[in-house]
Amino acid sequence: MAQMLTRFTITEDGENYLLTIEDDGGETLELSATYEQLDVIAEALIEHLDADEDELEVDDDEELEGVDKKSA
Repeated sequence: MAQMLTRFTITEDGENYLLTIEDDGGETLELSATYEQLDVIAEALIEHLDADEDELEVDDDEELEGVDKKSA
């Protein structure tokens, strides 16, 4: 069974970015990604959110419950 996302961070790491993802079990995954890879991830997220208009009805000012989202 998949773990739930608890937190993620994106920080600059030289010429790349460090993506740190933590699940609800406390496990952490660190990945190095290029700008282009982050751009592809962002585009995929936007496509999925656009496909589900019900999810887009969330107020932008509302925090996602249980998710601590930070970026550099």
